[in-house]
Amino acid sequence: TSVNLSVLDRAGLVSSQRDGRQVIYRANFDAVGGLVATGAVAAAVFDARNPPTLDPTGRPSVMVLDRTGTLLRPFTTQAGRWRLPVAVDDVDPRYLELLFAYEDKRFRDHFGVDPRAMLRAVWQAVTTGGIVSGGSTLTMQTARLLEDRHERTLDRKLVEMVHAVQLERRLSKDEILKRYLALAPFGGNLEGVRAASLAYFGREPARLTLGQAALLVALPQAPEGRRPDRHPEAAKAARDRVLDRVAAAGVISQAEADEAKRERVPTARRPVPMLAPHLARRLVAGEPDAAIHRTTLDARLQRELETLARERAETLGPAISTAILVADQQSGEILASVGSADFLSTVRQGHVDMTRAIRSPGSTLKPFIYGLAFEAGLAHPETLIEDRPIRFGDYRPENFDDVFHGTVTIREALERSLNVPAVAVLDAIGPNRLAVRLRGTGATLKLPRIEAPSLAIGLGGLGLTLEDLAYLYVALARGGAPVRLHALPVADGADPARGAGDRLFDRRAAWLVADVLRGTPPPVNARGGEIAYKTGTSYGYRDAWSIGFDGKTVVAVWVGRADAAPVPGLTGRTAAAPLL
Repeated sequence: TSVNLSVLDRAGLVSSQRDGRQVIYRANFDAVGGLVATGAVAAAVFDARNPPTLDPTGRPSVMVLDRTGTLLRPFTTQAGRWRLPVAVDDVDPRYLELLFAYEDKRFRDHFGVDPRAMLRAVWQAVTTGGIVSGGSTLTMQTARLLEDRHERTLDRKLVEMVHAVQLERRLSKDEILKRYLALAPFGGNLEGVRAASLAYFGREPARLTLGQAALLVALPQAPEGRRPDRHPEAAKAARDRVLDRVAAAGVISQAEADEAKRERVPTARRPVPMLAPHLARRLVAGEPDAAIHRTTLDARLQRELETLARERAETLGPAISTAILVADQQSGEILASVGSADFLSTVRQGHVDMTRAIRSPGSTLKPFIYGLAFEAGLAHPETLIEDRPIRFGDYRPENFDDVFHGTVTIREALERSLNVPAVAVLDAIGPNRLAVRLRGTGATLKLPRIEAPSLAIGLGGLGLTLEDLAYLYVALARGGAPVRLHALPVADGADPARGAGDRLFDRRAAWLVADVLRGTPPPVNARGGEIAYKTGTSYGYRDAWSIGFDGKTVVAVWVGRADAAPVPGLTGRTAAAPLL
């Protein structure tokens, strides 16, 4: 049986006017079942030289994932849509049961077009005088979504039927279903069941309640008219119709349907995940063509630390921000990266990534001064040193509390972060030697242009980032051997230490420094002796630091203002150490 779709010429070509342009298809029709307006049975299968599109127009949303594949942050497409890739196995099986029962009972069996469903749809339209069901299979809907054309004309319906058959020839049922799950409209700029589940329920679609699954089945038929954030009553009515129909079909019990109807319909959209926003932004900017960026981060840890950083900043002041970097000591993998207290806060200038901002490190470099002295045999933790007023040329260091403590051991001087002993030891080993060693390890030091390192670098007279400080303390925790910090997984079998710099200092010196830092007095909210750590406060109370390690993990904390304005009373011990 053949049908005259438009004009069939002697060459066997069918031409049709659509959208002001002529489209020509080669006629090669086989009976597949379908109804035209006159009620005549017709079928159409286009030649394989005119296949349907297999992939949607436009790229999907770029996604940044954690170490286990958990979504950290997606980005909208260039068209401003949330289109998140999703696999069939990523979706709750109960949702698929409801989808098939409501939309396409014979999805697994038909060849793209369901003649029984088409006949039923036409019969219902004739007998009731209106459209009761459309008769479109999921494959036909997928064909329409792939072309991003939503006309409901007769010729478009026939084209969809033809394309559905061709899709079935070229793709498996799961491949077709995967495309439907990723492209179905759910209102606004939401495309796909994953984006809808995250936006309306705040969860991945892998586990849904019965009511949630029914709502997601109902929305694509009229995504704008049933948007729960704008039309919750219409959304609820549509959901309940789905529940009643699948209950009548025996897929669920009526008791289950009644219970699901009592679930509240969401009345607002939830924000999509935005974990590690600074790092995610940087990764996407660095490799814009990649659709998926896998990281070494731990989503659970990242979420908890972002909450902790925000809560801590709120207790310190309206313009205060915080940054936290957590790294695995052995592998160098970055497990969490909190760039600010609140990415969306304009008051805190949350868009600034403070893990990479160059700031004065205060006293956090003192352990490396003493480490070089231990390595060179110039000192030992129990060596006595004077903490008295002294002048080094034009430079006269003073302690933070303006108090001098007389004769102390090196251990006491480092635990109490005394300035004069540290500068005296740095004078003995040479500030240039310290700078060269830190740079050789791989840290990036920022010094005033055309100036050689001076004794002031021992107390923060240079620029360093939180990431660089974490890198140096990872090397210290590893016995002096640096390892490259990285947020992207390394290839299997690759050495994480490859690409790192030279040894910080020998293992003995590193052990002695760590042993001293373990005795640093704890802040008021912690017990002592559990971690080795050091605090620091930059000149003018602009930056508060605290970096420590416990044998497995290195944590680096910064507190201050992103605009570098002073915060009177802000110190590493009182502001950053409690967070550490």
